[in-house]
Amino acid sequence: MVATYLKRWVGNRVLSRTTRKGGLNLSKMRVFPRQVSMPLRREGLDPVPELGAIREIEPVHKLANLFGLNVWMVTGHAEAKAVLADSTNFSNDIRPMIGSDPNKPSEGIGGLGFTDPPDHTRLRKLLTPEFTKRRLARLEPMIEKIVNDQLDLMELKGPVVDIVADFAFNVPFLLISDLLGVEESDRDRFRALGPARFDLSGGGIGVFGSASESREFLFEIVGKQRKHPGDGLIGSIIREHGDSIDDIELGGLADGVFLGGYETSASMLALGTLVLLRDPENFARIRNEPESVDAIVEELLRYLTVVQVAFPRFAKHDQELFGQQVKKGDLVAVSLSGADRDKAVFGNDAEDFWPRRASPAAHLAFGHGMHRCVGAELARMELRAAFTALANRFPDLSLAIPEEKLRFRDFSIVYGVESLPVQLDAAKEQQVAG
Repeated sequence: MVATYLKRWVGNRVLSRTTRKGGLNLSKMRVFPRQVSMPLRREGLDPVPELGAIREIEPVHKLANLFGLNVWMVTGHAEAKAVLADSTNFSNDIRPMIGSDPNKPSEGIGGLGFTDPPDHTRLRKLLTPEFTKRRLARLEPMIEKIVNDQLDLMELKGPVVDIVADFAFNVPFLLISDLLGVEESDRDRFRALGPARFDLSGGGIGVFGSASESREFLFEIVGKQRKHPGDGLIGSIIREHGDSIDDIELGGLADGVFLGGYETSASMLALGTLVLLRDPENFARIRNEPESVDAIVEELLRYLTVVQVAFPRFAKHDQELFGQQVKKGDLVAVSLSGADRDKAVFGNDAEDFWPRRASPAAHLAFGHGMHRCVGAELARMELRAAFTALANRFPDLSLAIPEEKLRFRDFSIVYGVESLPVQLDAAKEQQVAG
């Protein structure tokens, strides 16, 4: 009796703090319940086995009822593509779930991922020209310089370095800072804003609090460049579009570029290095067969799918979704990592890293539909350049600690490893020791 009473009392207290008039307020949650964490949990590099087991039986699965909000999980590849491409039946506008007024632009949360048409269509048109292959080609020398500069610093620091701190985070940070046009004096503050955006261990308060800080910083940058446009993306949009885009919208776009290009690329570089160290044959192929890097990068994107779930979708009305009865307002979470291990698309070896598979590019690592990552090609360029340079500079690269001692992120939208100590030239070290 006492236990039942305490459980009910605690539940009511949590509910009162995390709900608002009209429904749940995710930004007030101090802890996200364990029952919604399945698509974010892994065993090493692999999604937990339960995810695959559910996909085989029920690719659209009711994951939980969260204080009156039904949460559905989509793990099948075909089902995931259908939901991601469907803006008729689903909305990406999360503002009603965090206590913001959807009708007030000043309460926007930034980025394209949480925006519906027609605003999404208008804003994406501003970014798309900047990310075409032709425009991106001009960045190749910059990417190569950033990568090689970081490898030079690693070599000076060696023989043991941390790929995460000394390479994986530095490369995308420097690239995104240059791309956006963030001045040197602002970069230290900018650097610290990324990782907390995806860490769910602090609940909604941590996630949305970090998002607010990041947006405020970028609003300041936009304000500065409104007066003196720089050479980067922000200045370019200001010069081309002027007052037709306000500071809130432009800050949101810049925030989306930062969000999509920093932490995600850093995690891919670190975890991708770990996969290649496990598979020395393909690490050597990058060096000996330069053309193989394209397929290897695509398979790394599929196999790792570091962005574990897509932006949440909310049902616009009652509907049937692949045999399930979804109600208006229900949250639908698409498990990208689950869909990218679907045997129906990638074969019986979908759980394995195999760059020679027929269609690795069918993955959903960048999403799908109108919300597909606008910077997908830039990310590919960055990964190809980084892994190619790493394989050529340090062909004998090896882990400096046993793999079982690595620590991975427990509860984060973007999966990653906390640290990856490596020895730069194992063969040379053995010769010295001998």
